Amino acid sequence: MQASFQSAAPLRPLAADGESASRGKPSGFAADSGAATLNDSDNAPAVRLLTDTLREATRRNASDLHIEPAENSWRVRLRIDGVLHELAPPPAHLRDAFITRVKVLARMDIAERRIPQAGRLRIATSPGRIEDYRVNSLPTLFGEKLVLRRLDALPTDLSLDSLGLDVRQRQTVDAAIRAPHGLVLVTGPTGSGKTLSLYCFLNLLNSESRNLCSVEDPAEIQLAGINQVSVREKAGLTFAVALRAFLRQDPDVVMVGEIRDEETADVAVKAAQTGHLVLSTLHTNDAPAAVARLIDIGVEPYNLAAALRMVTAQRLVRRLCEACRAPAPHSAAALEAAGFADHQLDGWQPYAAKGCAACHGIGYRGRVGIHQVMPVSDAMRELIVARASTHELARQAQSGGVRTLRDAALARVRDGTTSLAEALAATEVA
Repeated sequence: MQASFQSAAPLRPLAADGESASRGKPSGFAADSGAATLNDSDNAPAVRLLTDTLREATRRNASDLHIEPAENSWRVRLRIDGVLHELAPPPAHLRDAFITRVKVLARMDIAERRIPQAGRLRIATSPGRIEDYRVNSLPTLFGEKLVLRRLDALPTDLSLDSLGLDVRQRQTVDAAIRAPHGLVLVTGPTGSGKTLSLYCFLNLLNSESRNLCSVEDPAEIQLAGINQVSVREKAGLTFAVALRAFLRQDPDVVMVGEIRDEETADVAVKAAQTGHLVLSTLHTNDAPAAVARLIDIGVEPYNLAAALRMVTAQRLVRRLCEACRAPAPHSAAALEAAGFADHQLDGWQPYAAKGCAACHGIGYRGRVGIHQVMPVSDAMRELIVARASTHELARQAQSGGVRTLRDAALARVRDGTTSLAEALAATEVA
């Protein structure tokens, strides 16, 4: 699906003293922000195209913008609710000027095109509104590919209610993160909302009586009251180094953006055993697989059993647009094959995406989480110490009432939140 641009005013960066780069009058609404501003006097086509693109991203609430060069053309795509959508093809002759403009605003080296670069872009799109983008470049065969992460698209509601947990899951999560110590893990693939979940946990715990520290790569959500650190591997500031430093800072709660290696895992587990609440993420398909992953990394099973308190696996599925969703007849055999029980099918059919002006013809608006919340019981700890398989851990979890990700997704289909196709795609087993 393609969208056309509307004509808009161009962008002009601010000078160090807060005035426009042309040494004209102050911007009036971004003078103290260090942001780029809009200036109608500059009619350069590439500048106007960039303005149009960023405004379209805001209008569509895109999370990322992809600028991708080809041999004789280029394209711009917006990631909306996790899916890329291409905009109308931009003029081919504006490609290099467009990319250069982004790099200038992001304070990147425009003469360097051989290695990846990173920058930050702040844009004042209207009086009182400033948007932040994280910019990354990548040299390709036909020029530099840019990805702009729109930080303003990050959710502002950091309550547990925003995560989409059911009543039992909410109670389990609340009990785990209010415990005085232990390891709490959130698992899932990239883009499944793991970091957002951790920040919802931190926001609930955030108070003047607690010392909360977090290390991420990079820190994207700024939360008052949290001591946040961004990883800088070139300078030697890794997850493990930051975590060790935290433990000398009298912490109550520690968040580690991701457990990637044995050193980080070892420090995190030992911190959880010595009176700290440690929150972190892993890349695994479901909650039981997190145990095997940590043991594979090098954590001793008896240490893991003593430290681990809860594992949550999650995915994000797109919400059906309520303005245009429509019933979609499916055969009983297809619904049963998906996982619905026979008694759930009487007089009911799932909804499917249709598309309208409200959702820009996509059929979906926004996303919602589906979760598998697995508390670590005494029986589970015995299995961990015994190096039980992931299948054995999964059976134990289900016997304790933990529902699978597929079951959580089907519940969202049942209540009309998402489509069957979206639920099946999100919980497909490799």
